[in-house]
Amino acid sequence: MLDRKGKTLLVFGGSGMVGMDILRQALADPAVARVVAPTRRPLPVAVSHYAHLQNPQIDFAALPQEADWWQADAALCALGTTLKQAGSKAAFRQVDRDYVGTAARLALQAGTRTFVLNSSVGANPRSGSFYLRVKGEVEQDLMAMDFRSLTLIRPSLLDAGPRPDDRPGEVFGLLLSRSLKPIIPKRYRAIKTSDVAAAMLQAALMAPVGQQVIESSAIARQR
Repeated sequence: MLDRKGKTLLVFGGSGMVGMDILRQALADPAVARVVAPTRRPLPVAVSHYAHLQNPQIDFAALPQEADWWQADAALCALGTTLKQAGSKAAFRQVDRDYVGTAARLALQAGTRTFVLNSSVGANPRSGSFYLRVKGEVEQDLMAMDFRSLTLIRPSLLDAGPRPDDRPGEVFGLLLSRSLKPIIPKRYRAIKTSDVAAAMLQAALMAPVGQQVIESSAIARQR
């Protein structure tokens, strides 16, 4: 049964930059009674010490279909990788589309009727960019499912501060975005991961009926 004294949230991708910000904010929110964050490896002590956090270790290629934690008030998904990390287009598509779609279907089957996805600005299933095409395909997959509330968040370049992995292209993009901020359209300006997480958490807790898309330029204004 769901906890009626507060929301139960299911968070995918909790070990990533946006996912960690979601966890920090959700665990500190009095409206949230329980957070379930399935990950491949245990989460760091910075969040794992919270008594109302459950962190099952799972394999996204073989998700446990009968786990009781699939049922929640809302699921938030920040799963994602890069082509460099994935190693191939097929491996990238498996993470960013297949894993996301499978997790969404299992959550929906268990009774979770609200889903929030961290997608990307420019996501389009007909895009000439492989990255944006996959993002658009997974959005399309989710929109075909029967969620009572579906929110697609489309941030631009993410500003998460120093990363543990080497992403020279992203570092250059952030430097360029900051220096040219006054002339870059708001839709394409770098955005803080904490703002993206806040927008996702707000959508999960408010659960607006229907399907909505929140573009990058509107994310910071919601805070």
